[in-house]
Amino acid sequence: MDGMANTSQAARVGALIRARRHALRMTLQALGQEAGVSVGYLSQVERDQASPSISTLAAIARALKLGVDYFIATPSTQDALTRSGRRMPFSVSDPRISYERLHAEFPGNVLSSFLITIAPGYRSENASHEGEELVFVTAGELTLMIEDEEMRIGPGDSIHFRGNRIHSWANNSTLPVKLLWAGTLTMFRSSQEGSAFRTASPENEAPD
Repeated sequence: MDGMANTSQAARVGALIRARRHALRMTLQALGQEAGVSVGYLSQVERDQASPSISTLAAIARALKLGVDYFIATPSTQDALTRSGRRMPFSVSDPRISYERLHAEFPGNVLSSFLITIAPGYRSENASHEGEELVFVTAGELTLMIEDEEMRIGPGDSIHFRGNRIHSWANNSTLPVKLLWAGTLTMFRSSQEGSAFRTASPENEAPD
């Protein structure tokens, strides 16, 4: 039974293999040579027209600098479930903004989601990136800048926008802001585009 389940999962890994290969800028030929698999067979696997054995999948994973679990592991229901009051809040580089992770990690997932609390006075740097974001405010008032437009978003308000529009956010009020954030980007990345989850440096902050 386990072998059948593994084979069934392996039959659906084509898109994951192709996406990882493209991310590494590898050709089919390079991946096939590294994994010891023919280009023709590898092409069939990527199109889900062939089901690799676990040993072949492991060889492909090694060539892609991954563990085989990347392709066959899925979170249990309990791992994917989060309970109110049991999530551990954390901060990264600025204690004025804290996070509670809601999303689960599993092969192929693209959605990230957090509950975020922003203390008064916090202001992010400008950001522009691929992907999309959705913000739903549950308490307080968030000031969101998207290009040249400033919006104030209060409890029950939401906004969904493309990340390639220059944006930043701030808590200009005297009370904490609480919001639900969901998006299709890796939240805590470090890149030249910046991140709306990184604190603006003092010289870039708007004057009072």
